[in-house]
Amino acid sequence: MHRTPRTARTIALAAAGLLALTACAPALTINAYAPSDGTRVDLTNELRGLNLLILAAEQGGEGLVQGALANRTGGTVTFTLTVDGAAPVEVEVDPATTVYLGTADGEQVLLDTVAKAPGTFLEATLDADGESASFQLPVLDGTLPEYAGSVPQG
Repeated sequence: MHRTPRTARTIALAAAGLLALTACAPALTINAYAPSDGTRVDLTNELRGLNLLILAAEQGGEGLVQGALANRTGGTVTFTLTVDGAAPVEVEVDPATTVYLGTADGEQVLLDTVAKAPGTFLEATLDADGESASFQLPVLDGTLPEYAGSVPQG
């Protein structure tokens, strides 16, 4: 088969177009990440904090913990969240269960005080079943409509 310069040019342009489209495709990852405003904390493959954040009206006030705690082990586990400037809080999670925090159907977990203003991060540690991880915990207020009705007013 004999190719003309026009055919070769068409094939080259098609290949270049395909390459350009491939470069624009979203990068897929197998790495775990937090797809929302909160922080993901993996203690093990079976014990996780998901989308954890604090909702607070102001520095020094109460803070509502929002997110979820997942226990994929065969036994009940107590998660302890320690946040700089606040008393630690504990949440018991049954085997093979995820407990949602700060939602209408979830468990209400309040920090007694939030040491930093909304828009910042607090140093935090999540402990469960002998495992521990330190992380940055975002503090948000009611500026975003999805959080406006959940911010503690006390």
